[in-house]
Amino acid sequence: MVEKTWVKTLKLLNMARIKVKNLLLRTYIGFNPEELVNKQDVIINFEIETHISHQALEVDEPVDILDYKTITKKVIALVQEGRFKLLEVLTQKILDLILEDKKVKWARVEVDKPHALRFAESVSLVMERSQS
Repeated sequence: MVEKTWVKTLKLLNMARIKVKNLLLRTYIGFNPEELVNKQDVIINFEIETHISHQALEVDEPVDILDYKTITKKVIALVQEGRFKLLEVLTQKILDLILEDKKVKWARVEVDKPHALRFAESVSLVMERSQS
C-alpha cells in the first residue's frame, strides 16, 4: 500500500527515483593490518529521488535533469581514491557527495563489504537523508 501511495505522489509531482545497482569497486576499507595494505571489493547501491521537469518529459531531451552518470563517476572516484577504516565513514561520504547536487531531494546509500565476516556473504550499511 505504501508503494502505491508513493507512486501516486511521484506522478503528481513529476518525481522519480533513480537506482544505481551493484556498483563493484575496489578500495582500502578496514583497520586490520592486511586491510590497510590491500584493496578490497565493495558493492555500492544508491537511490536518488529527484524532480523531472515538465519540459524534459514533453520534448524527450535532457533539459534540467539530474545527471546520474556524473554523480556515479564522482562516487567511483571517491571510493577508488580513498582510504576508509569504517564502513560507516565510507557510506556517509558517498551520501554527502550525492546530496551536493541540489537536484537530489533524497538519497539512500548501501555499501556491502563482501566476506567481512566468516560464514556471511557480506556486511552492509545503509544510510539515507533528505536534502536540507
